[in-house]
Amino acid sequence: MVPILFAAVGRGKDNDAASVIIGLERAALDRSDKGDPGGFLEISASDVTYFDPFLEQPIRGLEALREYYMGFPSDEPASGEMKNVKVQVAGDVAVLTFNYTTRLQKSGLVNRWNTTEVYRHTKDGWRIIHTHWSFLKPALAH
Repeated sequence: MVPILFAAVGRGKDNDAASVIIGLERAALDRSDKGDPGGFLEISASDVTYFDPFLEQPIRGLEALREYYMGFPSDEPASGEMKNVKVQVAGDVAVLTFNYTTRLQKSGLVNRWNTTEVYRHTKDGWRIIHTHWSFLKPALAH
């Protein structure tokens, strides 16, 4: 009976971490969709790594990520939806995976993404240490 109790307590802590992480991510996405990457910069660790399909090599470090984000156009707001959200917690590390669909408000252009964020728990709370964005069902060259 005691192991079951400890397992339930552990799951409760993981569920709390998952709720916090999803909340951090959603808030950062909401800001990003309005052209403000600051939400992601505020929750990224100084040693963050970042991959997306437009890069030939990873971005390493918060300052390099800040430079990259500042190059994004912010003239057309978007709205986005997270689906298939899952957080897996292992001690002070958590992996957040989800599909993200954005719709640009003026043009109606829709983008669909697979997203993976790795978070580490620090004295300042949960921080992103790795980001990977990829296209959902990308069009492959023939």
